[in-house]
Amino acid sequence: MRRRDGGKAAQRLLIAVALAFLAAFLVVPLVAVLTQAFEQGWRVYWASVTEPDARSAIRLTLLTALVVVPLNTVFGVAAAWAIAKFRFPGRAILITLIDLPFAVSPVISGLVFVLLFGANGVFGPWLAAHGVKVIFAFPGLVLATLFVTVPFVARELIPLMQEQGTEMEEAAIALGASGWQTFWRVTLPNIKWGLLYGVILLNARAIGEFGAVSVVSGHIRGETNTLPLHVEILFNEYNFTAAFAVASLLTLMAVVALAAKSVVAWRTDRTLIPASAAQAGPTDIQP
Repeated sequence: MRRRDGGKAAQRLLIAVALAFLAAFLVVPLVAVLTQAFEQGWRVYWASVTEPDARSAIRLTLLTALVVVPLNTVFGVAAAWAIAKFRFPGRAILITLIDLPFAVSPVISGLVFVLLFGANGVFGPWLAAHGVKVIFAFPGLVLATLFVTVPFVARELIPLMQEQGTEMEEAAIALGASGWQTFWRVTLPNIKWGLLYGVILLNARAIGEFGAVSVVSGHIRGETNTLPLHVEILFNEYNFTAAFAVASLLTLMAVVALAAKSVVAWRTDRTLIPASAAQAGPTDIQP
């Protein structure tokens, strides 16, 4: 009885600590942002998020995500499929390169792009001679965001595909299915929830990226400022109400992404349990 009571007390304590942590570092900042955003009323809030520079930042942020998310989704699926289903020379190197953005500071990655594509960079003179502008322009924002968001889809799918093994694909091919038919009718349905989970994380990071984008953007208002950069400029100008109003848009996007992530995680867990139970034997693909 004492052990049971002690276990319940420890459980309650852990739950209380977790809830207190979430309240201090998630709920309180969220309430503070919304409170500051509407401090001067709805009209000021609406004017702050609809003025020309804010609209430009919203448009550029969404456009960057619209380009980056499909590209890194395709790369993530291809890389995960190759790593989980096949063995080939350089496999370990590919895994390391996928994890590289997690190890490198986004500011450093942005600086690398400046050194490569800037006016005095490695490719800068050639690009300038051909009228191509990368740094302080939209292509630079895309490149920087692409780099920092590379791991999200691949890292969600690699363990999932390894857990599922290759038996179903081999059976489909043995029955005469082509490679594309096998992918669309066997592989993709089995990874759809994990893929959606990774895409949600990828999109959230693409929208909220600050460090790398800050280096390559040039902070040109109305041209190269994304939403996080626009918030920084407003805050540095002591326009706190407008800064929090624009920040509330990012907060709303984060909350929506968090809710979607929770739903997908729940569906993924429900899918993985029966799938794991149905495994006939251990897979020959090792982590």
